[in-house]
Amino acid sequence: MSDFIQKEAWELTHNLFTKLDKEWMLLGAAKPDGSVNMMTASWGGFGIYWGKPAAFTVVRPQRYTKEFMDSAGGYSLTFFPSEYKDRLNFCGVKSGRDYNKVKECGFDVLFEGGIPYFAQANLVFICKHILAQPLHESSFISPDAVPAMYPRGDFHTLYISEIVNVFEKVVQ
Repeated sequence: MSDFIQKEAWELTHNLFTKLDKEWMLLGAAKPDGSVNMMTASWGGFGIYWGKPAAFTVVRPQRYTKEFMDSAGGYSLTFFPSEYKDRLNFCGVKSGRDYNKVKECGFDVLFEGGIPYFAQANLVFICKHILAQPLHESSFISPDAVPAMYPRGDFHTLYISEIVNVFEKVVQ
């Protein structure tokens, strides 16, 4: 963690809308045996839940990373410099069932409280689960949501998690 400084979520000045939509992030989790998997995400959000900084993350049931998230008490959300975009794309389209994505991408895994994150990142959120709620067709008020976003009926699980640590890369 020597390349990172710990920050309070309240201190961040990043535009998280731009970071999430344009830069994407890796969602990383570890199983109890220490194995790590990650997936690219460009949906979700950040806000306040129960008076605490929180991440709102959604994961489809068929994603391999969901198994890791569900077996762990938390996960990381990591943002990277732009030169890593091709690796993030790889992590979004290839499954950890078929590839060792950590090895394929050349990422160095660090841990904070048993939660993996990546040394190459420039911004890291360490998140602890508060809630996991599978979505259902009846969850949606907008009549356009289900046919547009869920034509196969593979509804996301919504995770609401407390952000317990934030690490930002020290710029040299």
